[in-house]
Amino acid sequence: MPFKSPKAIVETACTAGCSKAELPAAKQLVLGFLAGAFIAFGGLLAIIVGKGSPALNAANPGLGKFVFGGVFPVGLMLVIIAGAELFTGNTGVITPACLTGSAKWRNLLRNWVFVYVGNFIGSVFVALFLAYLTGTVNGGDLGAQAAAIAEGKVSLNWGTAILRGIGCNWLVCLAVWMALAADDIAGKILAIWFPIMAFVTLGWEHSIANMFFIPLGMLNGANVTIGQFLFSNLLPVTIGNIIGGAVFVGGIYWWIYGRGEKQAQPQAQTAAKPR
Repeated sequence: MPFKSPKAIVETACTAGCSKAELPAAKQLVLGFLAGAFIAFGGLLAIIVGKGSPALNAANPGLGKFVFGGVFPVGLMLVIIAGAELFTGNTGVITPACLTGSAKWRNLLRNWVFVYVGNFIGSVFVALFLAYLTGTVNGGDLGAQAAAIAEGKVSLNWGTAILRGIGCNWLVCLAVWMALAADDIAGKILAIWFPIMAFVTLGWEHSIANMFFIPLGMLNGANVTIGQFLFSNLLPVTIGNIIGGAVFVGGIYWWIYGRGEKQAQPQAQTAAKPR
């Protein structure tokens, strides 16, 4: 199973980052919608499997968390392999392209804004139409579990939320990084599964996943206001996610392997047109 060297991963990430930064806004929004929905699929599956086994969670909480985390990675697998735009992953991929000078910072900001909005719409769409209105998570034990998840997330203080956001997206962007290293689907799936399973099992905070978990909990009667959702969780977690992806993955690996490597990027940028 061949894979790229760390230096080659940086070059691949910069090429991908250039393509992402140049996508038209409409495509960023639609692909962002898809990514938000895909991550929500993983979140919904995690609730059904991980929270649908109360006896397991009571007898062995660690194993219950592992089961919850073990099925969640399907969301990022869909994003990477089927193709979509995920805000958290893009923080680690577009940043090194900008640092090499191959992509423009204003295009990074444009991508982050449109993709973030698209992720939000896709996540809430799945929460409302495919989780709640279908009756999949609508009241009962699963509804109570969804409400408890939402209440727990908004109860975090800002410092904790930011730190958990950093740890989460450090692992998420490493999953994306390693998926770029693999040239086959099996390799990409393995590269994605372990880091994503780890951050979810650890209980760290992913802003896009929370766009699904918290609204679904609110639909199921969670004692959470829109203000708490946006400002007690989503904002600090997003800040943490940006630091975790842009600094600890994109920035550090650019500093080690990517400085002075701009010359290879314009050709790659021309060759890799947006899908």
